[in-house]
Amino acid sequence: MPPPKTSARLLTLLSLLQTRRDWPGTLLAGRLGISLRTVRRDVDRLRELGYSIDAVKGPDGGYRLGAGTELPPLLFDDEQVAALTVALRVTATRPDDTLAEPAARALHTIRQVMPARLRHRIDALRVTAVEPPTTRPSAAVGSDVLLAVSAAVHAREVLRFDYVSGSGQTTEESPRRVEPHHVITWDGRWYLIAFDLDRQDWRTFRADRITPRTPTGPRFTRRELPGGDITTYVTGVFRGSTDDSGDWPCRGTVILGLDAATVSLYTREGLVEELDDGRCRLTLGSWSWTGLASALAKYDAEIEVVGPPELMDAFAQLGSRFLRTARGSTATSP
Repeated sequence: MPPPKTSARLLTLLSLLQTRRDWPGTLLAGRLGISLRTVRRDVDRLRELGYSIDAVKGPDGGYRLGAGTELPPLLFDDEQVAALTVALRVTATRPDDTLAEPAARALHTIRQVMPARLRHRIDALRVTAVEPPTTRPSAAVGSDVLLAVSAAVHAREVLRFDYVSGSGQTTEESPRRVEPHHVITWDGRWYLIAFDLDRQDWRTFRADRITPRTPTGPRFTRRELPGGDITTYVTGVFRGSTDDSGDWPCRGTVILGLDAATVSLYTREGLVEELDDGRCRLTLGSWSWTGLASALAKYDAEIEVVGPPELMDAFAQLGSRFLRTARGSTATSP
């Protein structure tokens, strides 16, 4: 396949530089199908257009997209535009989500500047959000709240906030002072897991009832959760006990190549924990290990098994069974 024309290649190069911090020159050359000398020339062209691109020292050398307020508008390739549009379209269809209206406006903005070939494909996408039957009222959370709370978790800074009770009244204990530990989703709702400094105990707060105060407090050393990990603790909280009696006989944890917000749209019983790079940790239960592996396989994403080993064995068993099916074999599974 011949290398792309210079203009298209420059756009691809810029798109690649935006996807990771450092790019070795040899890796860029391989991805673009050009020589190292051409990579250097293309980088110089982007610099002339106003893009801040720093050289990275090392055995292979490389490049890094510089930070700064003068950075020209970011560019997306076709796949990135399609993925972004689908995510915004799904969010915009949820009437009980405070992100729906901003997502719709962002979608309109992106549509105005996308190429005609993409606009035609995107306009053909129609998504209808159907929520499962439930007696629980909606609990929309503003993006500003999630961002503020998540920032405090990441920075390990004491968080102060007003908290509203179930009756809609601000609690007498407000403002609360906590050491934020995790932001999770459970059964379609967002929660903050934190150590309450006034009560000297762990607490679980509904994120839709939180109004953060600024500024945040001092940094703290993260405490160990009761039970040793977030899955054990949260399962105990929502099951009403810290033991596993009455729980699913098979419970496993995986890391999915999807963000927590997306996974929570399709997960009611599991525990979803946000990770970095658009990934999340998901814990689910089932009556059997193969049933659990099948339930996890419904997510269209890469899956990394955290544990236990029985879940890994169940994926291997299902993989062998599906491979035989794809080959047209009628042999029964072991």
